[in-house]
Amino acid sequence: MNTDIQTYNENQTSEDSEICASLSHEINLHLPEAESKIWHAHPVWFIDGNPIVGYSKLKNGIRLMFWSGISFNEEALKAGTGKFKDASFTYHAVKELNKSDLKRWLKKSKEIQWDYKNIVKRKGVLERLF
Repeated sequence: MNTDIQTYNENQTSEDSEICASLSHEINLHLPEAESKIWHAHPVWFIDGNPIVGYSKLKNGIRLMFWSGISFNEEALKAGTGKFKDASFTYHAVKELNKSDLKRWLKKSKEIQWDYKNIVKRKGVLERLF
């Protein structure tokens, strides 16, 4: 595991740390080809330089975000705001982590991608990769 992400996880409260550790374990398990790092102060996983999934601490829990998640057509994922294609799920307790849902979402994150890597080059226009 990326040591910076491990430090991020350990710096959370007990319950949030457990959620973060579980999420990072599952993400690493199902996206072994992804590069992980702290990006904009939060753990994020990339495939070919394109951000795929990450999580962050909110006041009310840990938000798991998929950059292309709105295209997954998953009712449990809540759409972000604005013109981007992100969607997320907020965990309040580790018992809420449904591994089969997470596995399915991570599979879709590989299969359904919008090109965030080149969004600046395209002046804010997103193009679908897969």
